[in-house]
Amino acid sequence: MAGLYPEIEPYAHGMLDVGDGHEIYWETCGNPDGKPALVVHGGPGSGCSENVRRFFDPARYRIVLADQRGCGRSTPHAGAPVADLSANTTGHLVADFERLRGHLGIEKWLLFGGSWGSVLSLTYALRHPERVSEVVLMGLATDRFIEIEMLIRGLGAYFPEGFAKFRAGVPESERDGDLSAAYHRLLMNPDPAVHHRAAKDWCAWEDAMLPGVPPHDVFEDPAYRLCFARLVTHYFSNRAFLEDGEILRQAGKLAGIPAVLAQGVLDTSNLVGTPWLLHHAWPGSELVMLDDVGHTVSAASMQEVLIGATDRFADRS
Repeated sequence: MAGLYPEIEPYAHGMLDVGDGHEIYWETCGNPDGKPALVVHGGPGSGCSENVRRFFDPARYRIVLADQRGCGRSTPHAGAPVADLSANTTGHLVADFERLRGHLGIEKWLLFGGSWGSVLSLTYALRHPERVSEVVLMGLATDRFIEIEMLIRGLGAYFPEGFAKFRAGVPESERDGDLSAAYHRLLMNPDPAVHHRAAKDWCAWEDAMLPGVPPHDVFEDPAYRLCFARLVTHYFSNRAFLEDGEILRQAGKLAGIPAVLAQGVLDTSNLVGTPWLLHHAWPGSELVMLDDVGHTVSAASMQEVLIGATDRFADRS
């Protein structure tokens, strides 16, 4: 196993008008005549990482990256002092991918995503199965309410010091309620002192509940931090704009779409059984559990599984 492919630069990029006043940034890398693959980034709100290009053989793949609404290089940015997230829902993001696919003249593409990117990839595949050739997912999530609640409050018993600080970041009257909704109200407050403090507190909890993963350097950027926290709490407080258990109930419809599902055993999001449930609801999917990995793609063993999957699917018609 040679590890990540060499660094590459896009051969094309642009901004696509997706309606509602939004434009999303997209780029294509690798071989213009290669197998199309869409990278579906996590977060919500993280934007695409250049490093993800390296999970694909650039000689065999046409690699498409896109920043979802409100984040990365897409506009308007949710990290602006005042932001409107009313046209930012799971349905909007899935529709944006379809518009991008048509814009690029792609018939079918492989979906590659992790964490929140798993949720979006699965939702897209269920709504547009004829447009999906294969799926490669890691850090698995379906955004059942129990999964969201685990990340907001359930991990408090595992990381009590970090959770106490996190809980103290909202008014006392709201500490026993929906913390994502309470934080979202603070994050959308037009007062910079209020929303920047809330963003710091939310992102500190994000770091605290990922043992073994270095703190996110990007959280040092106030605009990034605010964008990320606003979008995460927007989606968490609205329960991802999906019905509870919707993805797992429908996963059987994905039979016939080859999939590799990779999960770190040490990933705290693994505690409610999502990888096992998704694998058994999806006929023909392959589940790979990695004993030494948390919620990260930087571990060598995780990279080996993911690149092995994209290599295997590269020549599949």
